[in-house]
Parts: sequence; C-alpha cells; structure tokens
Amino acid sequence: MSIATKDITIEKVKTSKIDQVDFDNLAFGSVFSDHMMVCTYKNGAWEMPKITPYQPITLDPSSKIFHYGQSIFEGMKAYKDENNDVYLFRPLENHKRFNISAERMCIPQIPEDYFMEGLTTLLNLDKDFIPTQEGSSLYIRPFMFASGNGFHASPADEYKFIIACAPSGAYFSGKVKVLIEEKYSRSANGGVGFAKAGGNYAGQFYPTQLAVAKGYNQVIWTDDTTHEYIEEAGAMNIFIRINDTLLTGPTSDRILDGITRKSILDIAKDQGIKTEVRKITVKEVVDAAKDGSLKEMFGAGTAAVISPIAGFGFRDTDYELPELENSYAQKLKKIITDIQYNKSEDKFGWRFKVEA
Repeated sequence: MSIATKDITIEKVKTSKIDQVDFDNLAFGSVFSDHMMVCTYKNGAWEMPKITPYQPITLDPSSKIFHYGQSIFEGMKAYKDENNDVYLFRPLENHKRFNISAERMCIPQIPEDYFMEGLTTLLNLDKDFIPTQEGSSLYIRPFMFASGNGFHASPADEYKFIIACAPSGAYFSGKVKVLIEEKYSRSANGGVGFAKAGGNYAGQFYPTQLAVAKGYNQVIWTDDTTHEYIEEAGAMNIFIRINDTLLTGPTSDRILDGITRKSILDIAKDQGIKTEVRKITVKEVVDAAKDGSLKEMFGAGTAAVISPIAGFGFRDTDYELPELENSYAQKLKKIITDIQYNKSEDKFGWRFKVEA
C-alpha cells in the first residue's frame, strides 16, 4: 500500500514552543520542534503514519527494546536557503541505509513512501524551526525500536518508527585530539558495525570516556583482531591525507557506509584530488607523522560534516598535525555545505527540495 501526504493524520500542538528557542545559541540536539512523526508496525503490517505533538512515549516494562536492544536510527539534516526554501541532502540514501540496518537487527523494513511522506509532512509543519544562522540546521532523527512485549529472547511483534527534529548548531567547535585505541573494539567481523544500531554507540562510550580522562576528545578505532588497521573516528568515518593522497578505509561488516564519506569521495574525484580506498595501517600513519608526510586527518559524518583532527596519541606519544591554509578538509566541507544550503550548483543531484 502506498501513501501520500493527504493520508497522514495531523494533530497540531495547541501552543508552539518556538518562542522559547534561542536560535542564536543553539546546542546540538538538545531542544526539539513542536511535532514528531509516529508510525506503528502491528499485526504484520505498518499502520498509517501520524503527526503528533512532540511528547513522551509510554511503553510497557516488558517492551523488548529494554531487554534485547532492537533499535536503529538515522541522522539527517534539513537546510534553508536565502529564499526560505527547504532542502534535504541525499535522503533516499538515508532510507536505504535505514532498511539495511533494520534487516540486520531483524526489524521490519519501512516503505520508502512512508519514510519520505512522513518526513516531508513533518518538515512542512515545523519548517519555522529550521535555523538560518550560519552553520545551523534542523537535525532529523528517524529511529525505530521494538515496542512489542515479552521476556522471551526473540524478535518483537510490534515496532515504533518515529521521526523527531532538533534545531541545532555546530556539532563540534574547533579541532579535536584523538587517541588510537588498541584494546577495545567498536565492532567485529560478522557483527552489526555496519548498521546504525543503538548498541554500537553505547559500546563506544566507555572507551571514549577513558580517552577523555587522558585529555583526548575522541577515539580512533582499529580492527578487532590485530588493532593494526585504522577504521573509524569516534562515531564517524575517517579520512587521512598523506602528502596529497586522501585515504579512507573500505566499508565492511565493521564500518558504516557513511553518506558523507561517499560524498567526499565523489567530490574529491571531481576536484582532481587523488583518493585511495584501502586498509590503512597504524604504522604508516605514525611513520607519516614522524617524517612530515601526514598532512591531515578528519572525521566525516552527518552531524559534523567534516571534523578536523589536530593531533593523535599512540602508545604514550602525541603527534601534532600541521596547520594548513588550504586544507582538503576546509575545501571539501565548503563544497558539501554549499550544496546543502543551495549556494552552489549541484552537479551530483544530491539536493532534495521539500515541496510545500
């Protein structure tokens, strides 16, 4: 069954809280728009999506999300241009990845029209919450979890798909200092590292806090068996520039197929920047830092777009990266954000206009 915007029930808030939002001083993901989209999977089928006021969710204590962790999410952003038109960036890629995550976590997949019609209906209703300040956007969080009840260790029979939005400022301010991790692992072969499953991120918090206690901002994850290969930067994909070549690891069971990552690779190719998608050893990065050929490291993801890395620690030694006037990070981030905010030509066809 396909749906259109007219099929979606809308319950509007009685009083908007938009006057309480300080758009000039937005933290990331801490204040929320007036409404959310809710869709329930029950009796083997998805019910019609509904738009409701943003509000708490009531769940039975035996809901399987609490016991067996069936939970996935996506991260997206909505942007306004100077004409107040609203745009998304490659939203069908988010939908595709959402369903890949759902399949891996034994959660029913959401049809594309439910995802897109629900999202665009919500954005049209809450479009005044999309900031126009430089670097700000409306962060969008589609998520799905097991709401069916029971203590039996099996997939649930009911699920909730929800989209909530948060007007947000920059995710990171400035550069970050990272620690290359050699004990803990983010994910394993045959596991769920490629899925945006909630538990992936819960498992990162403890090693990250250990790194923070040592004076670092984030962890660089290495492979789970030998810890010889660099894989991700915190919750982001990682790029490493040695001389004038931009390196990133291949996607796998362990590494998320990032939409920003794919976009950077396409833009770099278009700009004539040499790229290599291959395994990257810790040793070659450390050696490059020692001989001066390591020029840049940066994380890439929806929230931060590109987050430059100022330096890294490895085996009780810190390595600083040079300050570059014309860095790849700055260049690539500008190209991506200019597309997102409709400030430049979109030769890739990534920009999606939200029609009123």
